[in-house]
Amino acid sequence: FLSRMQQTLSYMPEELQRLRASVLVGRDAAAALYPTDAPLQEPIQPNGQRATRFDLAKIAPPGAPDTSGGSDSRQVVAALDAFDREGAITRADEALGSNNWAAGPSRTKSHHALLAGDPHLDLSLPSIWYEAHLVVPGKLDVYGFTFAGMPSIIIGFNRAAAWTYTNTGADVVDFYRETVDDPANPTRYRLDGAWKPVERRIEQYRGPRGQLLATDTVYWTHRGPMRRVEHAWLSLKWTAHDTTFGTSNFDTFQGSQFVSSVAEYFKVMAAYPTPAQNMLVADTGGNIGIRSTGRYPTRAGRETGMDIHSGATSADDWNGWWPVENYPQAINPAQGFLVSANQQPVDPKQSKGYLGGNWYAPFRAMQINALLRSDSALTPESFERMQTSGTSARADLFVPEFLAAAERVAAAGKATPQLKAAAQWLGKWNRMYTPESEQAVLFDFAMDELNARTWDEIAGRVEDDTRRRPSLPSEQVLYELLKDPTNAWWDDKRTANVVETRDDILVASLAAAFATASDKFDGPPGERWRYGRTRSMNVYHVLRLAPFSALNLPTRSGPNTIAPRGGADGTAGSSERLIVDLTPGNVQAWTVMPGGESGNPFSSRYMNRMAKWLAGTVDLVPVPATADALPADKRSATLTLSPRP
Repeated sequence: FLSRMQQTLSYMPEELQRLRASVLVGRDAAAALYPTDAPLQEPIQPNGQRATRFDLAKIAPPGAPDTSGGSDSRQVVAALDAFDREGAITRADEALGSNNWAAGPSRTKSHHALLAGDPHLDLSLPSIWYEAHLVVPGKLDVYGFTFAGMPSIIIGFNRAAAWTYTNTGADVVDFYRETVDDPANPTRYRLDGAWKPVERRIEQYRGPRGQLLATDTVYWTHRGPMRRVEHAWLSLKWTAHDTTFGTSNFDTFQGSQFVSSVAEYFKVMAAYPTPAQNMLVADTGGNIGIRSTGRYPTRAGRETGMDIHSGATSADDWNGWWPVENYPQAINPAQGFLVSANQQPVDPKQSKGYLGGNWYAPFRAMQINALLRSDSALTPESFERMQTSGTSARADLFVPEFLAAAERVAAAGKATPQLKAAAQWLGKWNRMYTPESEQAVLFDFAMDELNARTWDEIAGRVEDDTRRRPSLPSEQVLYELLKDPTNAWWDDKRTANVVETRDDILVASLAAAFATASDKFDGPPGERWRYGRTRSMNVYHVLRLAPFSALNLPTRSGPNTIAPRGGADGTAGSSERLIVDLTPGNVQAWTVMPGGESGNPFSSRYMNRMAKWLAGTVDLVPVPATADALPADKRSATLTLSPRP
């Protein structure tokens, strides 16, 4: 189970994206499109600023394909594609993120700490989470969310502390191009001028009754498993394969249930290995803390892991791990609150250590921070409203750009009737994603058009399965490009004898979006365009059985909002929501999940909490100290397990 969790939460780092892009538009352009540091800085570890910092740089124009890798560059891309296609490790949709935040006594109405968390994952029935209260009198009293098969609470609280996680997205995967003695049947690989033996591991695949279904041979170097495509061999180095840590995440999850303070939680979780998580914790003493915890490799001879490296020398191997004291972290910051939403953990101006690259755009973090900065009397109710807020920092950045471009074109007398109608309609939007909004869908279509038209050099050059396009650059890079109106990226190479500028692409995208929406929703703006009718959430049964699924659910959120609607058809989002009030002697919590506790579709508890999840409300949960303290009307059954005599 823990290996499967690591697979889900360890993303394919930018080797694949950068290499795919470099064979199309050159190495410099690829590095600019998938940068190491985020151009919008709203880090997890507070940096003292009271607003997002824009570290905008000129993006290198598309250039000639990079051939520095030699004739096997395409083979290396194919090998990486094989890892990616088979789901070994993959970069997740930005909807597969999470939020957490906490406020200290100086920011809350009660003058006690508050904590909130909502992991964003693929939604399913039964839910990925199971809600439970575990009590061993005199030893353990913990409530929260766990996974089926895990004997501990993963996210939750006890009588003294509460904790929750978001994914860090750190680069803990590196690829090496290996030289082998026989490309068809390797027995040795070249390292530091000498041949080293290849380890062969026989993998057996068995059926449910133990019968042997198939066998396979996996080749390993000292770095990890190797994969061959044509004549190229790559080895994969990944923290999930490391057996030298001495402590498993299971051990730390178990220990976290007993902590009574932020300091104690940090001590227990210091040994947590992988996948790296932004661990937020608060206690009844009024303390709040966060630490991006996990094993982060140090790399000899190079600063980052953003390239495919030569396996011929050990100089590029990992040579150790970050010390815990260097992890991004904060306890009781002066601002009085802490936030993580999968953004870059630490300001690169304050730490030069390499954790990863091509970070998620910090739109959710920007919105959460803005809401927390504006309120010094926060309550559980305000946290509840925040968790499903439809406000959009992304829209706040991009809508003015669309409207300004349309205004400039109109002033030049070049606006078409369709552009005028589109700009007028978008200008009426309050930039809130709500079921009633009749403008949000136009913005979504406009952003789709803008991404496709801007990045045509990579989006439009998909030749075959071994040369698939890279993922599109983050929209924070797209915003960075907006500040350079004549950059060569704005020129649409599909239009002959025309050189487009930024405004050309912006207005063409907005007009095309208006036409698309009018066609798709059978007419001009109006009730048919309402977001709740045109966008939906879909929570499928794990076997995709429609009668056991919850489909076409009206959504109250959009892309990159605090409660994002993710996936191509709204199949990802907040997999559970938790709010905890850490008042000493009276810890209270509120929860909800998209479904229910039972995996039986015919049970009344199969999806009994779906309506509240959709409405953005949460339930106060009972946390009796003993079973007898639970009111009789809250008890449906008692199961007693006794050992055999």
